[in-house]
Amino acid sequence: MGKKRVLFISSEIMPYLPETDMSYIGRFLPQGIQDKGKEIRTFMPRFGCINDRRNQLHEVIRLSGMNLIINDADHPLIIKVASIQSARMQVYFIDNEDYFHHRHMTRDENGNFYKDNDERSIFFAKGVFETVKKLGWAPDLVYCQGWFTASVPILLKKDYSDDPIFSKAKVVYSTADDLFDNTLDVNFNKKLISENICEDDVDVISIPNYNNVNKLAFNYSDGVIFNTPNLDPALRQYVDEIGKPFIEYSTRADYVSIYDKFFNSIMV
Repeated sequence: MGKKRVLFISSEIMPYLPETDMSYIGRFLPQGIQDKGKEIRTFMPRFGCINDRRNQLHEVIRLSGMNLIINDADHPLIIKVASIQSARMQVYFIDNEDYFHHRHMTRDENGNFYKDNDERSIFFAKGVFETVKKLGWAPDLVYCQGWFTASVPILLKKDYSDDPIFSKAKVVYSTADDLFDNTLDVNFNKKLISENICEDDVDVISIPNYNNVNKLAFNYSDGVIFNTPNLDPALRQYVDEIGKPFIEYSTRADYVSIYDKFFNSIMV
């Protein structure tokens, strides 16, 4: 039996973005899991605040070029890659002229929440799936962290479940300290509807606030990690109610071993 494969999807990874709990885990968890003997692939958005030259990003022509349809419009997918030499780890970046180029993370330079954050997050998730398909790399487990990745579990379970690359993959969703007070676009749920995803599947985000977006991810995950000490108790209660396996927040000193053990239990 070959090595288990873990696909990491995060909206923040050091050193490409400033250090936060999420970007720290985005950087060091894949390395730690790789050191435990698993194969990894790592993806993040190529936000406009990431400097290509400074971080030595370059476009991967053979992976770029397809169009993704979001809200009935075509959006070209650009794939870039950079290496973290000390970790023997590559990071793939999902890029697009409209959604990411010359734009900050989820808020503009004046602190305003982008009105199309819902579409940006869907494009990111679909971009990862399509790129992994092109790589021909079938993961055993998908780890995604932060609300920006909240559509990953439902897309995996509904839109990509019949694809041989993803048919056996389990998914673990991790919360983060990424609270937003706004709501996403009111049509976020409708933009996720497809041949395989119906209105009832996304009913939980009919009001797309922070808690409901996380609940969407919980609903379609095989396991949940509460990766924040400040989690709304209502979210923890919800995971209890729907009966998902979960683990609590872990300190930086011991989280790799704890997460690895949890991953192994989910992949059984």
